[in-house]
Amino acid sequence: MARAGTTKTETDVPAPPPAPAQLSGAEVGSAAQRERRRRILDATLALASKGGYDAVQMRAVADKADVAVGTLYRYFPSKVHLLVTALARELEKVESRADRNVLLGDTAVERLRFVLDMITLAMQKDPLLTEAMTRAFMFADASATSEVNRVATIIDRLLAGAMIDDSDPKAEPSAQDLAIARVISDVWMSNLVQWLTRRASATDVTNRMELTVKLLLDRD
Repeated sequence: MARAGTTKTETDVPAPPPAPAQLSGAEVGSAAQRERRRRILDATLALASKGGYDAVQMRAVADKADVAVGTLYRYFPSKVHLLVTALARELEKVESRADRNVLLGDTAVERLRFVLDMITLAMQKDPLLTEAMTRAFMFADASATSEVNRVATIIDRLLAGAMIDDSDPKAEPSAQDLAIARVISDVWMSNLVQWLTRRASATDVTNRMELTVKLLLDRD
């Protein structure tokens, strides 16, 4: 029955569904939530690897990850968030293999070249996946700022870490190291896009990155 002072039409209009609530840090941190998040990212990578950016549709990801679409949106509001987060996870894998104790090279220039080769080769192994993740990163808007910043921070850490004198395992990158790393990162991303769009070969990318490192660091 309608309340006094309201019409039947007003009371019969259904309220719009609430926006999916974002998961709290505690939820994301639980074992079950971490496993679900892993499945979602694995599904995203699998779809992107086979069909590129356009193949990553939210319902397809949910089905492949065996989660409800609403649950997927609680973790990731859009495919851009999904793919940029996936990019961060892939770069973290590279970072785990780039421990300063095993970096090849006696100088900062040589170690930087080694790290850049690691990142570039990792991205070139799967062009469709790289295209999807890079496209999402380049097109991300302010709503994905935290995900984009995470990717940038990982790359900066990788590059700046290679510049540190490896004789001191406790040394941290200086402000100048991080500034140089950001410039190199920007150049690398630009060249990655050119490789994906076939405006530059893999050899072109390698040569350009070597020149960039030499101009910034090699003063001899």
